[in-house]
Amino acid sequence: MKKNAFINYLLAAAVFLAAIFFVAKFSGPRILRTYIESGMGTCKEIPILCMAPQETLEVVEPKKECSLELLPYGFPKMEICIPKGFTVIQERIKKVYYKRARHQYKKAVIYLLYEEPNFFVNLFPQVKKEGINDNYSFFKRTMNVKLSEIQNLNDAFFVIIKGIFIPDIGDQKQAKMVQFTMPDRQGFINYNLGKPDNYFDCNIINKDGDYFKVYIKDKGANLSLGDVLATISTVAKVDK
Repeated sequence: MKKNAFINYLLAAAVFLAAIFFVAKFSGPRILRTYIESGMGTCKEIPILCMAPQETLEVVEPKKECSLELLPYGFPKMEICIPKGFTVIQERIKKVYYKRARHQYKKAVIYLLYEEPNFFVNLFPQVKKEGINDNYSFFKRTMNVKLSEIQNLNDAFFVIIKGIFIPDIGDQKQAKMVQFTMPDRQGFINYNLGKPDNYFDCNIINKDGDYFKVYIKDKGANLSLGDVLATISTVAKVDK
């Protein structure tokens, strides 16, 4: 999404969090969880909110170059090699997909987003009190938090971020969450390999702390998880 729109959504999360501060301060975890469920939905309605990475995929020798299968795309802030047949858009994600735009995108599409090192901890400096000091630790906390296990205001904050920042990934009952590592990057992938379409929400942090999101709606389910790992191995920052 455009940076201003993206920040507005994250700030909206902060406003929601402020609204539940009173509840968090003067009630127990159970009431706090119920209050958040009333604003966002339950784990039954949005299963991803109670999921965490189930395994770690270690890619020792990732593919890092374009080929006949992967075409080069360059943008002002990033470059990447993309499989054929996709519409590619940078900084255009504008909606909370998990709830409001499940069927909006009819074609195969890839959305790209880049943010600089420490972007999220600078936007929400209060997370530094938890020892979260970079983009990777911010997303590790976000992807591992569970709505069903909320105990305090910090947990509630990251559940809200999780709900806002994970796009539509189809039928969430079939969704999976994994962590991945490569020699020069690491991150998290939320994906669904259910027919008729595949969905991949990739959050990548390179060794310099740059953050990239690669969201793929794979119309017709043509890509495998291996194809997506090859794709995200090519994403890189462009200094222009």
